[in-house]
Amino acid sequence: MTDEIAQLLKSLHLGRVAEILDDELANAETGSLSYQDLIARLLRAQWHHAQQNALEWRIDRAKLPEKWTLESFPFKKQPGVSQKQIRGFAELDFVAKAENIVFIGPTGVGKTGLASGLLLKALQNGHRGRFVRAQDLFDEMYASLADRSTRKLLTYLARLEVLVIDEMGYLNLRPEQTNIFFKLMEERYRRRATIITTNLEYEEWHNFLGNKPLVEALLSRLRHQCHTVRIEGSSLRAPQNGG
Repeated sequence: MTDEIAQLLKSLHLGRVAEILDDELANAETGSLSYQDLIARLLRAQWHHAQQNALEWRIDRAKLPEKWTLESFPFKKQPGVSQKQIRGFAELDFVAKAENIVFIGPTGVGKTGLASGLLLKALQNGHRGRFVRAQDLFDEMYASLADRSTRKLLTYLARLEVLVIDEMGYLNLRPEQTNIFFKLMEERYRRRATIITTNLEYEEWHNFLGNKPLVEALLSRLRHQCHTVRIEGSSLRAPQNGG
């Protein structure tokens, strides 16, 4: 590879091509590879490199607590979860249809793992998303009032193709936080998919969100196009005998 070619590849941000060009040229000479096949191999390598970088960027932005995967989820240890249903969600039709998924169950049954696994699957298929703990989300919403950045925050969250809100439970909330959360769900309604994990049944949401008429309107939107998955199995965090 000449200095001129190296500089051109650098200017065009074709770093992966620059890395493999000498080896590919040598292979082409010994293997009688056509110019067309050589160019295809180089462009294919660059494309895969770009796709991998884009995926890593989406995963980093999504703030996944861990890289949970559906493939590693212990379905055999959790009979309360339908593997068939979760595999169906993994086809990501719920994203295309802007449907919601709500996982309801006690602590430790795998709600967060399933939600994270579905988010990762969406990220791997080119969708943008974010994982956020419910308390952190409401704290972020309240902080946005101080610097008047609420509209900016809502616009960002509303545009995410998949938003995971983890551990919706008994939180100490101010009316302003409930109002902002309602506005967020209103803007995502029938436009974007939301996944929520909670240990509370829907009728208990009034107890921490307050404002019963507002909560009824929120639940009406949330549950309109929604898959509710109740997990009643044992905790996956229980200590193992002899362990």
